[in-house]
Amino acid sequence: MARKHSKRDPYGDMHQEEETPVEVVPCWLCGRPTGSTIVWHHPIPKSRGGRDVVPMHGICQQTLITNFTNSELQRYGMDVEGLLANPAVRKFVDWVANKDPDFTATIAKKQR
Repeated sequence: MARKHSKRDPYGDMHQEEETPVEVVPCWLCGRPTGSTIVWHHPIPKSRGGRDVVPMHGICQQTLITNFTNSELQRYGMDVEGLLANPAVRKFVDWVANKDPDFTATIAKKQR
């Protein structure tokens, strides 16, 4: 049977320093720091050959999915400014700017 602690220092795990702080990653769309949940989003959809991923809030990703088709996202690619030129996305980013990083809310469904 394996030992839980070493022979020399049975309380070795208690002397460890506190965890190093986690690096704060900004959201690709809104620029706010990401919270405890980071969504790794493909700016160019995988179905369209996209390989790169960017960190985003879940609510920001849902906004993009709601407002753009895969073809439109492919055309914009990694151009955040082009996406922010859309009035609905700009309105959302302005609204969410002062919210907590872990803020979530329901997003309107796609209009088909």
